[in-house]
Amino acid sequence: MSINVLNPGLATSVQDAGREGYYHLGIPPAGALDQYAMRAANLLVGNQPTDAVLECTLLGPKLEFQRDTLVAVSGGRMTPRVDGLEMPFDTAFRVSKGQILSFDYLKAGARGYLAIAGGIDVPEVLGSRSTYTLGGIGGISGRRLIAGDEIPLGQSSGQGVEGATLPRSMQTELGGEVELRVVPGLYYHRLLAQAAESFFADIWTVGSEADRMGYRFKGGSALGFEAREQPFGAGSDPSNIVDACYPIGSIQVPAGIEPIALHRDAVSGGGYAMIGTVISPDLNRIAQLQPNQKVRFVAVTLEEGLLARKQYNQQIERMLRFFNSQS
Repeated sequence: MSINVLNPGLATSVQDAGREGYYHLGIPPAGALDQYAMRAANLLVGNQPTDAVLECTLLGPKLEFQRDTLVAVSGGRMTPRVDGLEMPFDTAFRVSKGQILSFDYLKAGARGYLAIAGGIDVPEVLGSRSTYTLGGIGGISGRRLIAGDEIPLGQSSGQGVEGATLPRSMQTELGGEVELRVVPGLYYHRLLAQAAESFFADIWTVGSEADRMGYRFKGGSALGFEAREQPFGAGSDPSNIVDACYPIGSIQVPAGIEPIALHRDAVSGGGYAMIGTVISPDLNRIAQLQPNQKVRFVAVTLEEGLLARKQYNQQIERMLRFFNSQS
């Protein structure tokens, strides 16, 4: 059985945990930008935490269900409605065959994650069902949803419970000024001293160009680079380097003007200096940033970043234990 797409919303796609192991070949991991919200929604309906979901960006879709099933929405606060009736957030609720699920306008965050019991049963490509639109692979024909699509569903485990709710202590706070923790990168030393200081001191604004490839930040001071004779193979701009690999979360500053934090659909390398890398737990925070939202970058050591990752993984384990105890 399937779901009929009546209206696709602004940028809705099938995503799971992503396809790791191919970045060195130029194929990024893709997958849910907010991995925590994806896991929460899946666990609410009795799925495996990394099953395929719908990632709904800024404006949610309108969907007609062809079977009775359990669903849940986590992440960005776009209130779900079944035949117009408001449904709870971070809570499993039932949708009957023939009913229509729609969403209110976004109130906080940027991306909501819709999990359906049984997951979304599109074919795996390189071990993942995630959509990578630039490469045209995964999901529904390698693209975002369009009106008229039919989304195939997997077999429900039957372990989901209507009314199951994510505990308040495990829900994510959204909105307001956000801090993004950054490990200064390989080329941070090439910034002028004043630029290195202002990057972390200034308040930045999320640009409207923010998407799955990367988030652009505006409004801070221009970042100057130490003068040098550019090596053979590098461009003429002071921020250019001889091509190097880009980690997910790395920050580049073309022409020293607007930092760009690369995300899960980013290219794997290029010729811009990486001044730092956003730590992996905070990639979820980036996923929920709206255009014009305020951001501060906070410098952390590698050891502090690894500790933050450990604490994030412990939070995931607590969430898994909670749902296992309910089944």
